[in-house]
Amino acid sequence: MSITYAGIRVTDLDRSLRFYLEGLGLRERGRGQMSHGGTFVGLEDPESHFQLELNVYPRDSPYGTPYAVGEGLDHLGLDVVDARALIERLRRMGARVVVEPWLEAGKYWIGFVEDPDGIWIEIQSPVAPATGTVSAPSGPS
Repeated sequence: MSITYAGIRVTDLDRSLRFYLEGLGLRERGRGQMSHGGTFVGLEDPESHFQLELNVYPRDSPYGTPYAVGEGLDHLGLDVVDARALIERLRRMGARVVVEPWLEAGKYWIGFVEDPDGIWIEIQSPVAPATGTVSAPSGPS
């Protein structure tokens, strides 16, 4: 397992990108749309290689809840060998599964659990293209 990145909710993507890219010197790694309509932008610190994901959710998304200052930590992201197996193990340990695993874009199994204090943890594993089996970790969403 590797702790891959931290995801934070932002209210204005352009303003946040200016702050993190121009102000702090992070570099953009990639961006995309989530299946429920949200937008993510992956950033990386060129020195430490720590990754930060900026997330924006539309109001009609199930994750588009009102934003409260100080509650912007959206989730922590973990790459694992088998997301579904780890989520099931955590469920048996009493963890609350807040989003059941789903296959995102045919490439990643992704699901979310809560830690004991309610922080969401994204658990993902890539799917090997030819066999449909889970492969080794490769990177964040």
